[in-house]
Amino acid sequence: MTEAIAFPTPAVARAVPTADEVLASLDPEQRAVAASPLGPMCVLAGAGTGKTRAITHRIAYGVHSGAYQPQTVLAVTFTARAAGEMRTRLRGLGVGGVQARTFHSAALRQLHFFWPQAIGGAAPEVLPWKATVVGEAASRLRMRFDRAAIRDLASEIEWAKVNLLTPETYAGSARTQGRDPAGIDLTAMARVFETYEEAKTARGVMDFEDVLLIMAGILAERDDVARTVRSQYRHFVVDEYQDVNALQQRLLDLWLGERTDLCVVGDPAQTIYSFTGATPAHLLGFPRRFPQAQLVKLVRNYRSTPEIVGLANLVVRSAARASTGAAAGSYVELQSQSASGRPPSLTDHSDDPAEAHAVAADIAALVAGGHPAAEIAILFRTNAQSEAFESALAGADVPYLVKGGERFFARSEIKQAVLLLRGAARSDDASKPLPDLVRDVLGGTGWTLTPPSAGGAVRERWESLSALASLADDLVAARPDARLPDLVSEIVERTSAQHAPSVQGVTLASLHAAKGLEWDTVFLVGCSDGLIPITMAEGAAAIEEERRLLYVGMTRARRDLRISWATARNPGGRASRRPSRFLDATASVLGAGARSMPKKATVSTTLKASTPVTCRGCGAQLVSAARRKIGRCEDCPPTYDEATFEALRTWRLTVARTLSVPAYVVFTDATLTAIAEARPGGLPELARITGVGAVKLDQHGGAVLEILGGADPEIVAEKYSAAKELGSS
Repeated sequence: MTEAIAFPTPAVARAVPTADEVLASLDPEQRAVAASPLGPMCVLAGAGTGKTRAITHRIAYGVHSGAYQPQTVLAVTFTARAAGEMRTRLRGLGVGGVQARTFHSAALRQLHFFWPQAIGGAAPEVLPWKATVVGEAASRLRMRFDRAAIRDLASEIEWAKVNLLTPETYAGSARTQGRDPAGIDLTAMARVFETYEEAKTARGVMDFEDVLLIMAGILAERDDVARTVRSQYRHFVVDEYQDVNALQQRLLDLWLGERTDLCVVGDPAQTIYSFTGATPAHLLGFPRRFPQAQLVKLVRNYRSTPEIVGLANLVVRSAARASTGAAAGSYVELQSQSASGRPPSLTDHSDDPAEAHAVAADIAALVAGGHPAAEIAILFRTNAQSEAFESALAGADVPYLVKGGERFFARSEIKQAVLLLRGAARSDDASKPLPDLVRDVLGGTGWTLTPPSAGGAVRERWESLSALASLADDLVAARPDARLPDLVSEIVERTSAQHAPSVQGVTLASLHAAKGLEWDTVFLVGCSDGLIPITMAEGAAAIEEERRLLYVGMTRARRDLRISWATARNPGGRASRRPSRFLDATASVLGAGARSMPKKATVSTTLKASTPVTCRGCGAQLVSAARRKIGRCEDCPPTYDEATFEALRTWRLTVARTLSVPAYVVFTDATLTAIAEARPGGLPELARITGVGAVKLDQHGGAVLEILGGADPEIVAEKYSAAKELGSS
């Protein structure tokens, strides 16, 4: 156990703000949130509108006005980092004692406390990763999966549990939802789920979903426990409420009981985690559940320039038009409060490596010109895109870090530095300014004032230690009287909350990982159809979530947004890609190059033979089946992208040779033409095209969608050939 250290009280105490002072710095909408600390409230907060500021000031105003005690408030967030940020801000507002935690952290704390009296003994350990036990369950059932499939099975079990499903109820619900876990039958998936639960019980462990499920069960069955929890926590704030799943909502309902002191904050336009079970339904339905609730919209964006906000608004308007019901009216249109800046740009490149090298060159020039590397990010749709940019940045000698890597406070150099700082805090040398003293202590780890000439792990280590030095600078800027013990206390608090300081390097992150973060300059890369929206997105709901992902990416940028895409995957490859269809709405700003090829609707395959079908070009009636399928007469020019059609033909020829059959057996020319004309975005749309039956959809559907998304047809065909050879062996 770490030895306790007695820290001296700072000589100058910070003044505690009054309730009126807490409200003084807020805009009218933020003030409306903060000035009503009691009763139900729903806050629709657009990106960059200061939602954390509004809700922390709401809590602070409630405490300083005497509306409630800080110990009775539970503020729930979705990440430990966000919880740490909330606690830091509350301390700055003179409020301590508020519990700001994630759902899992709050539930686990309660579970450990109540387990002895509700169940007996000590609570089981929490399983950090499901994969090992899922693999064991599959082995018991004599099923073989690779690591990627095991991860998919684990994710499916997580989805089932957060939706309050059991192995018995899973298959029916999954079938309704159109789930396809790792390509296995839903009944088989239910058996994996059941065997996983058995294996987990045999090990005497629980997973993260069990923490919420068991705590909810205790609260529902033990009135004495429920009364204790509700007497402790009387006021609730939930951030990112659009991402709450059914299980989290169930636990929140049990925490709340019959009371109504609940403030929820969210943005339907930033709903991007539905694949995990998250749903905006709870946010959108809040006014119906609490008819007396106040509804406040935060629309003033303090993060981004008017140019960036204007571009993001164009995307969110498209999302609103594509949505129905409550979601359509709940998207907020942002109003920038910042000074004008550089117009967003769109650049196309010949291939993926060319895009990566061009982006790295632009970043190198920015850094050389004095732009902090830590204020630059490269955002992409899939983690697989990261490698090309990592390589290009390394080649340009630009430091970088990949979001989602090793936790900052778990790094060996940080642990060593914190240990040295703890020791130095016992005999704080008050003759030196805190930043100088910290740099002296860090010198004991081998850190130097000047960065190393080497890159890689050596440079990463230096950047990590430099972040601690910068943390001392920030602390002194906020508290001029701060000394080493105060810095150690700050580090302890941040370690507990996993609230890491900034590291001086360009951030590489997926769009999902970038949620909640922001940078001065953002490079939004790979913005082509097939990546955003990703090929596997099927159905209108999935496509709209991809649009929201693009919106989230755009709104991460403060001053400079640069969007790019590549026309081909590999150098010399066929230039068959097109810009993301979501950029169509931005052509008025980004130029004609943002327009994707317009999609043409296919002729419905359910039309009766007697129903006339006319040419989409000249309007003449089409008689032959082939012309009806294509949707135009022979004399009218094609409306499809010729490169796409040729890519489909190249793929078809390679597959036909592999199968040793004529090309028309795979797909006829008329069917390929219809596919190229329609450009279906998913399997359901592809299935509606005449000539694509169930068998061909199963055999070739995924490949066709990959090619429509810009994949190299020969590579797609080679994967088919390799899979066929593997299956025959």
